[in-house]
Amino acid sequence: MFRKILIANRGEIACRVIRTARRLGVATVAVYSDADRDALHVEMADEAIRIGPAEAAKSYLNIAAILDAAKASGAEAVHPGYGFLSENPAFVEAVEAAGLVFIGPSANAIRAMGLKDAAKALMEKAGVPVVPGYHGEKQDAAFLAGEADTIGYPVLIKARAGGGGKGMRRVERPADFGAALESARREAESAFGDGRVLVEKYMAKPRHIEVQVFGDKHGNVVHLFERDCSLQRRHQKVIEEAPAPGMTAEMRAAMGAAAVRAAAAIGYSGAGTVEFIADVSEGLRQDRFHFMEMNTRLQVEHPVTEAITGLDLVEWQLRVAAGEPLPKRQEELAINGWAFEARLYAENPARNFLPATGRLSVFDLPDGARIDSGVRAGDLITPFYDPMIAKVITQGSTRAEALAKLETALEQCRVGGVTTNAGFLARLCRLPAFAAGDVDTGVIGRAGETLLAEPDAPEEAFALAALSALGFLGAPADADPWGEIRSFRLWGEAAQTVFLDHGGAEHALRVTTLGQDRFRIERDGLATDIRLCVSNGRSLQVDLDGHVLPAMVHSERADIVVFFAGHSHAFARAEQASHHGEAAAGGDRLSAPMPGLVRIVSVEPGAHVAKGDPLVTMEAMKMELVLAAPRDGVVAAVPVAVGDQVAEGALLLALEPEEAA
Repeated sequence: MFRKILIANRGEIACRVIRTARRLGVATVAVYSDADRDALHVEMADEAIRIGPAEAAKSYLNIAAILDAAKASGAEAVHPGYGFLSENPAFVEAVEAAGLVFIGPSANAIRAMGLKDAAKALMEKAGVPVVPGYHGEKQDAAFLAGEADTIGYPVLIKARAGGGGKGMRRVERPADFGAALESARREAESAFGDGRVLVEKYMAKPRHIEVQVFGDKHGNVVHLFERDCSLQRRHQKVIEEAPAPGMTAEMRAAMGAAAVRAAAAIGYSGAGTVEFIADVSEGLRQDRFHFMEMNTRLQVEHPVTEAITGLDLVEWQLRVAAGEPLPKRQEELAINGWAFEARLYAENPARNFLPATGRLSVFDLPDGARIDSGVRAGDLITPFYDPMIAKVITQGSTRAEALAKLETALEQCRVGGVTTNAGFLARLCRLPAFAAGDVDTGVIGRAGETLLAEPDAPEEAFALAALSALGFLGAPADADPWGEIRSFRLWGEAAQTVFLDHGGAEHALRVTTLGQDRFRIERDGLATDIRLCVSNGRSLQVDLDGHVLPAMVHSERADIVVFFAGHSHAFARAEQASHHGEAAAGGDRLSAPMPGLVRIVSVEPGAHVAKGDPLVTMEAMKMELVLAAPRDGVVAAVPVAVGDQVAEGALLLALEPEEAA
């Protein structure tokens, strides 16, 4: 076993590797960019070395800087985590040329699976079924459009390099193919440095099922069963589970054998995932699953496999890289129970999953689940890296039990300072189709807008926000007995009015003190009576007409976040509230919804545009954002140009006033 390893990554996966290494007595070296100077993985590691500025291209993708850090620290091996350089064969060769061990597969194995078209040709030779489509070298747009016609719509355009849904577009009709192709190419070029694509048949009811494989340097390969990753939005995984619902022993054996053949065909060593797509329009069938790609690294969703097998896959990675044989043979592996993983992101589902940035003023996650995270309260979520802030993992003896635990855990996630998808994830758990195990990649799309919109704040949330704004929730400042009587009034009831901003609208709330810790809050003719049973300023127990419920309120400067009944609700004191409009919400202005790079400017001053026309395309937090015209009109000004790095709220385009247009 190694004495010291360097982790060429950041965030949650760096922390995950550090925990296992510490248990095995292996010292760890973290690397960090300027944006991550105070990050959790830096704090957890035995030592940490700066490798560059915030931009990933100058830090976490800087091979020379990472190798210099490894040499300076005396590390013997490099763990790549996932993302960044984890599937870069040139990085593997550079690590080995420096006399270090790469904790992962060989450069040749990564190359063999790194380009989807070449990988599929290789898999066909190995007897692994592949998705029908064009996987060749020709990249002429007209030729690819012709191939799409031959395959038959709908089709899926996919980047031949990389993964994670980047450079992927579903096309329903020939008229949309050209624009989708250009968009996919741009995103693929930005994400992977390779704009080439392949075109495949899009299945009507597909399930995304992947198989965890492991190989060693002695020629042994096993599979650790399957995971179902069908719950996706924009081709990115949202909730994963293991095993796959409805999987028969025969189907599992067939998929497992195909995955092992795929890994053995390239002499694979280390952790890898063979991803299949199954057409389930007639249920799971052994003749209806196809190879999509192989990820030559550890996957984000590996904890669900750990949960059902009782294994530590990072430990397996370290042992295999150190030259040891696989710890177990295939016949020694078994499934025990069920597990789910939900990816908690800093993003706004109601705004098309727009990534969110900001400081985590609150970060309280449940105790009854495994939480893999690389952040804590007070950390800044920046626009430089992926917006995932935690993984919430639950396990149960049955699928229903594990899913119920996940729903409860998500309802107990209390995150303030940035918008998250916690409520969206909890609502997914309650979808009847998902609860029944009837899953495919279209589940989220079919659920409609009700799945995306956060519920309106209840009157109880308004009431608690008002009490916080007036200081009635704070703990006494000292031991003075008069300080304990926070709401006492000598001459009876007293009333105050407070103005709160919620969702861009101002609300007036009248707060009447009824007695010790008893209040009536009135808004728009509705009255809410509350008695504070317990309050330390944040954690509360409130009595609502005899019904005692927990709540939590976090107040910081003008902002107030109320966590109540499984949801979070943001308020601000109206006199200090700052309103951040939607990307294209203002009638005459188009503003940047977050910091990012201007990729495309589609119009010039004087152009006539219709509502919904694409005007400016930005790139931010690994995704492409197309900003559309808020109304019909004439373009007055375009103060930005392609290549500009803009701040959140920056003016991108202005329309002539409606009367002038």
